[in-house]
Amino acid sequence: MTEQKLVSSFVDQVIQNSDYTDEDRIYLTNQVLSMVGDSALTATTVKSSLIDLKDDLVDVAAANGRIDNQGSKDILGARLMDLMTPAPSVINRRFWDKYVSDPQKALRYFYQLSQQNDYIKTKAIAQNIVWSTPTDYGEIEITINLSKPEKDPKQIAAAKKAKDTGYPRCAPCIENEGYAGRVNYPARTNHRVIRFKLGDQQWGFQYSPYAYFNEHCIFLASQHRPMVINRTTFQQLLSIIQQFPGYFVGSNADLPIVGGSILSYEHYQGGRHQFPMEKSPIATPLTFKGFEDVTAGIVQWPMSVIRLRSSQEQPLVELANKILNCWRHYSDESVDVRVETAGVPHHTITPIARKRNGQLELDLVLRDNQTSAKYPDGIFHPHKDVQHIKKENIGLIEVMGWAILPPRLKPELREVEKFLLGQPNEMADYHRPWAEQLKEQHPQINADNVSDIVKNAVGNVFARVLEDAGAYKRTDEGQQAFMRFVDDVNNH
Repeated sequence: MTEQKLVSSFVDQVIQNSDYTDEDRIYLTNQVLSMVGDSALTATTVKSSLIDLKDDLVDVAAANGRIDNQGSKDILGARLMDLMTPAPSVINRRFWDKYVSDPQKALRYFYQLSQQNDYIKTKAIAQNIVWSTPTDYGEIEITINLSKPEKDPKQIAAAKKAKDTGYPRCAPCIENEGYAGRVNYPARTNHRVIRFKLGDQQWGFQYSPYAYFNEHCIFLASQHRPMVINRTTFQQLLSIIQQFPGYFVGSNADLPIVGGSILSYEHYQGGRHQFPMEKSPIATPLTFKGFEDVTAGIVQWPMSVIRLRSSQEQPLVELANKILNCWRHYSDESVDVRVETAGVPHHTITPIARKRNGQLELDLVLRDNQTSAKYPDGIFHPHKDVQHIKKENIGLIEVMGWAILPPRLKPELREVEKFLLGQPNEMADYHRPWAEQLKEQHPQINADNVSDIVKNAVGNVFARVLEDAGAYKRTDEGQQAFMRFVDDVNNH
């Protein structure tokens, strides 16, 4: 491969991928040098992609002492990529101009831009380990999440000393657009948000920088307010899937333990992906009084899901709201379902909306966030015997059958494989009961099949995690209790 000047190659790519022209070459060169240092003029590279060239420039800046830790590298990288990123007003105008003739063209434009300018961390995402596992509920999708960069010791030390300014108020909110970042907060200089109307409110639409699936995006309120699941939620979700065709959209629950990691800011997640739960059929058809035109049923899924389908938006909103209100006030002590403890509410719903075969569809996942002496982490939360694989909250994406597992599992599962093959290992003690069970179940285990056996076992553990999170278990007793709740909805 031919060596070329690093700075001029980067400037070439910026001009090719932006509104700049060759007349801007000197200006762009000086902008780059102001960030990385004049010594970069002598640096050479064999790279050709814009993102790879950016990474080389960041390395040059680090080598000459302009930056000193991972946080500083991220901030500089975002500033460099901001050179090819149009202003928010320009991007919004182009998006909506394209939308008028073809919404898909508008989505492609914004998605491709968000990849080209390295806001979506495609190189980092490619490090994730992804596979699927057949289970009793269909193929479960598994990800060991390796994409977010680890903080180095210098960055950790600096972050401890850094003042939390309270701005931006949280990671997803609109205030992040163009924010330079700091040692204890991510760089967002190259971040852009599409504005759109949701009812009479302005909302924002952006892609997730560390996407778990195709076109993983976030819809966020322009006003900073806590998450809440109510009638308006169902209206908004159904409106979004009609404004952004081809996307699903869903919300984390609005209570701790069963909710996502950010409950202080109203936002939804969406994208272009068919999750395992969507592929699962209705196992028990249901009819709700007054809503006979709505197709309904209990989904064949480890969690407790009621699916509603109609060509009309309003009946779905009204029935979903009725089910939510009944669930908010419903208890069944025989299966540990309790509406509250000492006035603290336990019941909410994780809703997901999509359009399928010309009809609107809502999946309503019943959630209960109780804890007990036996299950201090949550009665309907991954139980202790599966926490060696997954102990974090089960949020929206995992509810739908996509496991997001911690990076510790990459080295840990290698040690489990060594144990299964009888090799010297440093397997964590908390994996031992599971690993010994695998060894007993697979006497013919060998170097050729051990990786597949372990991956399939992880997938089946995650299916068990979802069963733990199900308010009504997939047993005769559990399903009879589920039907008692359905009767309660009909009796109201």
